[in-house]
Amino acid sequence: MPDGTQSRQTNTLEPFWMPFTANRQFKSAPRMLVSAKDMHYTDDQGRQILDGTSGMWCSNAGHGRQRITDAIKASAETMDFAPTFQWGHPGAFDLASRLVNLFPGDLDYVFFGNSGSEAVDTALKIALAYHQARGDAKRTRLIGRERGYHGVGIGGTSVGGISNNRKQFGTLLGGVDHLPHTHNLAEMAFTKGQPEWGAHLADDLERIVALHDASTIAAVIIEPVAGSTGVLVPPKGYLEKIRTICDTHGILLIFDEVITGFGRLGDPFAADYFGIVPDLMTMAKGLTNAAVPMSAIAARAPVYEAFMQGPPNMIELFHGYTYSAHPLACAAGLATLDVFAEDDLFARGKALAPKWESAVHGLKGQPNVIDIRNIGLMGAVELNPRDGAPTARAFDVYLKCYEKGLLVRQTGDIIALSPPLIVSEGQIDEMVNILGDAIRETE
Repeated sequence: MPDGTQSRQTNTLEPFWMPFTANRQFKSAPRMLVSAKDMHYTDDQGRQILDGTSGMWCSNAGHGRQRITDAIKASAETMDFAPTFQWGHPGAFDLASRLVNLFPGDLDYVFFGNSGSEAVDTALKIALAYHQARGDAKRTRLIGRERGYHGVGIGGTSVGGISNNRKQFGTLLGGVDHLPHTHNLAEMAFTKGQPEWGAHLADDLERIVALHDASTIAAVIIEPVAGSTGVLVPPKGYLEKIRTICDTHGILLIFDEVITGFGRLGDPFAADYFGIVPDLMTMAKGLTNAAVPMSAIAARAPVYEAFMQGPPNMIELFHGYTYSAHPLACAAGLATLDVFAEDDLFARGKALAPKWESAVHGLKGQPNVIDIRNIGLMGAVELNPRDGAPTARAFDVYLKCYEKGLLVRQTGDIIALSPPLIVSEGQIDEMVNILGDAIRETE
């Protein structure tokens, strides 16, 4: 007699509760990807789908890089797992050393996690514990930003500022405030690169400091470029003001570089691009080229050193994950850094940025296009929402792009683009042409 498992249908699609997905819509007309190589996915119909989003802002070196695959395989055959609570393995220390050499300023220490969400919650906890370690335990308030995305942990959701990501989950963490976002269509529409208008928006941090008093504020967390909300590029001078205000009031500045890290702007990190060193910096996605889940938090030397007090046999930070610095992830990370270096991909991204800017802004004047934004190899095309049906027009464009062989990201009424750094100029033109056709064909 068959057991319960054998009697089940093998695949109805129903059991998988899909993340950030309209489950019923998807399962009625699934879009299945079955393989990936270089700049393309292959779907279950055998069609080649040009990747305009680096998977999900994460496959910066393109797909199926053999060096990374071989490193993961070799690691799995050697040691499937090693604990990092009171133990270690060489790969963790090797990767940390390689990363520190890539970081700007005195970001000299690395703490490993497994996702961008974990990295953010870790950075927030480090910020709170840092002030406590210095005898300043009243600093418990965290400042995020409207339209910010910092993952889906309880801390990241609390400091995040996308309403749909927050409203189902109650009051979340207390003691959180938010800066205004920097997007202003009237002043910024169709800006190429950083807008000239908007640096004054950073001054709102002084208002928040005056409201709560600096003595209660632990950290400010922002994405240098707000990615998931639709590529909001910081106005000229804005990030510099935020850094100055934080310094003035003894507030830690956290850059969430989960999206912008590892060459997305043509430099290793947005911190390099903008010339600003944060106190803590989160990263994930491109760290392993998305081949194995992994994240990291970079800390400036004074932050780390604040914990290195008391008896040397005592644990300094009561925080970590079973899979922190997993051997397979470390192997993938080391191989990914090799690929970035050997193919000079950061420089390649920088060299392609002018072509990218010109191509994306070539969509100006298309039906319902109300804004285009770009920086590095990031871009967004904002569409006029349909009356009474926000997000519907962009979702239809997203589906048409897929039908035509292009993978894009849809967020609200925005189509976001972030191709792998191996993209060719011809493939940039192909992406923009397909997107343009999809926009014109959508009412």
